[in-house]
Amino acid sequence: MKVVEMQSSPEKPNPHNVSVRMLYDTEHAQAVHIELKPGESLKKHITPVDVFFYVLEGKGVVEVGEEKQEVSRDTLVESPAGIPHRLLNTGDGIFRVLVVKVPRQIESTRLL
Repeated sequence: MKVVEMQSSPEKPNPHNVSVRMLYDTEHAQAVHIELKPGESLKKHITPVDVFFYVLEGKGVVEVGEEKQEVSRDTLVESPAGIPHRLLNTGDGIFRVLVVKVPRQIESTRLL
């Protein structure tokens, strides 16, 4: 059994300049922890694989294509491959999201 504690996983440099930690990375899927401070957001980007966002803490906005939805803890949002998307912390607290990519995204096109 492999156990990964989020706080023990190092932050990864990324083009969004936010806290990103890879929690799970196999040939089949990836799980990434993103923490956005108030006012922080991801840049709108496209992934070539399906993604879902599961809100762990806080409130924020998820954009998928032209749709925007305010979300909070224990909410899951699907984002199909090839559609621009981003996360925004519009609140005054921490916004933590688990991002799962299936199948695993190819290294050269990975944004997170």
